Amino acid sequence: MRRRGVSAGGLDTLVDPAAGPEGAATPLVAPAAPVRLQTEFTFQLPRGYVDEDGTVHRDGSMRLATARDELAPLVDLRVKQNPAYLSIVLLSLVITRLGTISQVRAEVVERLFASDLAFLQDLYRRINAEGHTLAEVTCPDCESVFEVDLAGGRPGES
Repeated sequence: MRRRGVSAGGLDTLVDPAAGPEGAATPLVAPAAPVRLQTEFTFQLPRGYVDEDGTVHRDGSMRLATARDELAPLVDLRVKQNPAYLSIVLLSLVITRLGTISQVRAEVVERLFASDLAFLQDLYRRINAEGHTLAEVTCPDCESVFEVDLAGGRPGES
C-alpha cells in the first residue's frame, strides 16, 4: 500500500512503506498516463459510392488492420483465383462505415469508382504503415511545402 510522504513542500511524493522506516523510505515515481492509440480514421471519398437507390455515400471510417485482417484474404477463394482481388477483400474488412452503410462488404468495394478505390488503398497504406493520414504537398503556384490530411473532414480539405 502506498501513502504520501510529507516534506517541506507538503504532500508531494509517493512513498513505499515496505522500504523501511519513514526516514529511509524511497520515493516512487507515479506511473505515466497511458498513451492513446488512434485506431479509427474518418475519410471522405473523392467521388463517393453510389448505391442501388442512387444515394451517394462519401463519408466513412477505416480502422487499423490486424494481423488477422492481413491473413484472412489469403484463404479467400476469390483471392486465390485472382490475386488482384486481395485489396478488395482487405478493404472490406477494415472499412467500418461508408455513409449509412455499417457493414461494408466486398461487393460494395467492388462497385467503387477507380479513384475512390485508389484513395482507400493509399489511406490504408498510410494509416497502417506510416501511422498517419498526412501527406506533404507543394503548392504549384508559390512552391511552398505544407501538410494536408488525406482523410479530409471539413469542406475544402482533400
